[in-house]
Amino acid sequence: MSAPTHAPAPVSAPVPSRGSAAPTTAELLAFVLRTAADPELVASLPLDPQGRTWIRLDGPGGSEAWLIGWPPGTGTGWHDHAESRGAFATARGKLTEHSLAVRLPSEGWRSLELAPDVDRGRRVPAGAGRGFGEHHVHEVLNESRTEHAVSVHAYYPPLPLIRRYSRTGPVLRLEHVERPADWQ
Repeated sequence: MSAPTHAPAPVSAPVPSRGSAAPTTAELLAFVLRTAADPELVASLPLDPQGRTWIRLDGPGGSEAWLIGWPPGTGTGWHDHAESRGAFATARGKLTEHSLAVRLPSEGWRSLELAPDVDRGRRVPAGAGRGFGEHHVHEVLNESRTEHAVSVHAYYPPLPLIRRYSRTGPVLRLEHVERPADWQ
């Protein structure tokens, strides 16, 4: 994530207690859907017309969670969350996710040519969400020209890093690696 325009202190969203067990992808998805349905929490996010904004949340079972505002026409670019599994849900507006239906090697490459038919796309309207496993490569976009979108994201284990990629046709290139200090 690039530096936010606004980054208030973490907010606690209600979560059922499971003890110290690591949350599953299904539990992360249930959390983001439940949190995205909280109108008071969603309304607490300051929105900026120029850049994404976010608030860090307390996720279930020690997970990392975020409430994110997306101005019209913004997106993440291609990236993955390394060894973290995760989920996101749209609270307001509509997001689009483009992803790859292939697991990439986690190390030892700078550029790969992707096989045909690995691209996947889905729209994620308000009230809907998506869970994903480790090494999931995707980009998330607010393609609206006029409306902000708001979403909730959760990752477990907390993000050790994010790998950023560029893409030209079938060629995916590793551009850089971000560490938690870069976005907190």
